Amino acid sequence: MTNIERTMKAPRSAWWQRCPRWAAWATMLWAVLYAGFGLVCALSGTSLLHHGGGSWAFGLGWVAMAVGVLVTLVSAAVVRYGPRPALRVLLWVACGLAVITAFSLLMDVITLMVGQGVESRASTANKALAAAGAALLAATARSDRRSAGTAAGASSAASRRIQLASWAGTLAFVPYAAMKLVWASGGTFAGITGEEMLAVSERNGASGIFLTLESWGLDPTALLAALGVFLLWGLVRPWGQVFPRWTLFLRGRRVPRWLPLAPALLGAATLAPYGMVGVGYLALASAGALTMRRGDFHSPGDALLVGWIGMAAFAVYGIALTIAARSYWLRTRPTLLARAERGLARFRGDQDEAPKTASAPKPAAANCLPPWARRRQLHHVGGERSRAELCPSPDATSRLNMFS
Repeated sequence: MTNIERTMKAPRSAWWQRCPRWAAWATMLWAVLYAGFGLVCALSGTSLLHHGGGSWAFGLGWVAMAVGVLVTLVSAAVVRYGPRPALRVLLWVACGLAVITAFSLLMDVITLMVGQGVESRASTANKALAAAGAALLAATARSDRRSAGTAAGASSAASRRIQLASWAGTLAFVPYAAMKLVWASGGTFAGITGEEMLAVSERNGASGIFLTLESWGLDPTALLAALGVFLLWGLVRPWGQVFPRWTLFLRGRRVPRWLPLAPALLGAATLAPYGMVGVGYLALASAGALTMRRGDFHSPGDALLVGWIGMAAFAVYGIALTIAARSYWLRTRPTLLARAERGLARFRGDQDEAPKTASAPKPAAANCLPPWARRRQLHHVGGERSRAELCPSPDATSRLNMFS
């Protein structure tokens, strides 16, 4: 067995690729549930927006019901006729709408994790259903396509540029974490003390766990930022593909692709646009084009300072997470392994055919050709052949022996 073969194993496909009809059935059930959810919200007059919105916002329930009915029909067609190209286009369009609807779901999850309640339960439920639907729609659109295979051993780090982007995303959270820790330790920043910030958290409905951590000098959002940095570096370092030694019983095993990619894609789709929109708003407020509300702070200038620290961290980290997630996706995709396997098979076939080609009788006219033309003719006769095989040298022979 060669070194390349040791880093490969038999091709393994995901469940939606092994059973494409299951994915279509699951998507159909989700679509029926989503259509029912939209119908209930429309009949009860419940708004699906985060802050309620105007009178037109109460009609979004009918839009959700229409999308659910459309996806139900498309999924039924996939079950009956298979994922044809036209159906795939409709599935991807619905998937894009679901991703847009699920925007800021991560913010609601973080709010619930720190013990605070969400402003609109219907809006959060709509985002959660949309996120689940986006995953099912993507699985159905990619169903009936065989996977190329998975890696079994070798892991790789991202390029230097990708790691520089990760450093930028890490350093962007340093001022944010420092600001939060100053408040948690009882200090004063932007004109507001730690006691005042704790009172604001209590007024907003913070849980006992949140308040306990604050009393210990630990801000939960700073801890979540540390977890985000850990995820960011896991996407660009080899230990994000193979569990390292300090993971005890998991060490040496392959990290499932979805484990880092799922939170990375969710975080990138939320934090990057959220931060960039926030930075744009703060830029207009700094230029005087918009009025900055002071909120819980003593002056609009203090609110602007805190806003710049938070939104800049979200924007830079979100962009860095997007770059790192794309790098991880490309470095772990099974297609590259299939190409390597095909290249190895082609190389072995060329080695087997090389003696036959060398001993084959040549036309008389070929002997009159110059050496470079003879090499080109041999290349066309023998198929795809490397330069080392046509003009063997001691170095080339030693390189070829590495694969045997």
